Amino acid sequence: MVDTPPGETYAEIAARHGRAETTVRNQWARHPAWPEPIGKRGRYLLFDPATVDQVVAEHIERPAADLEPSRLYTAREIEQATDLTAATIRADRSKGRWPEPDDCSGRAHRWYGSTVAQALAGRRGYRKAGGG
Repeated sequence: MVDTPPGETYAEIAARHGRAETTVRNQWARHPAWPEPIGKRGRYLLFDPATVDQVVAEHIERPAADLEPSRLYTAREIEQATDLTAATIRADRSKGRWPEPDDCSGRAHRWYGSTVAQALAGRRGYRKAGGG
């Protein structure tokens, strides 16, 4: 039996993090902090799981927004509390990727903190170079 170094392939990393293999291979692995392979298993590159987890935690996972669930927030306030700009919220709303406001009574549309947290949970976490 051939002795292979311990490690994970892109497919195994993706399965452990609940993401598509193509996301890991084509997006995450292009991040400048992504670790170098520690070996190969057949034709597949192997990566150290602990190092991968560190990169994912520091550069890819989106930090949880510190928002009060029952408070209403404007797009500007959401921008200040998260790494999402007000312009992105407006653009995503027009494309159906952001929920409709919970309150439209005033001049500014507002969302409950719980609505924002749910919307952010479904977004990808990778930030391009210069973004974090």
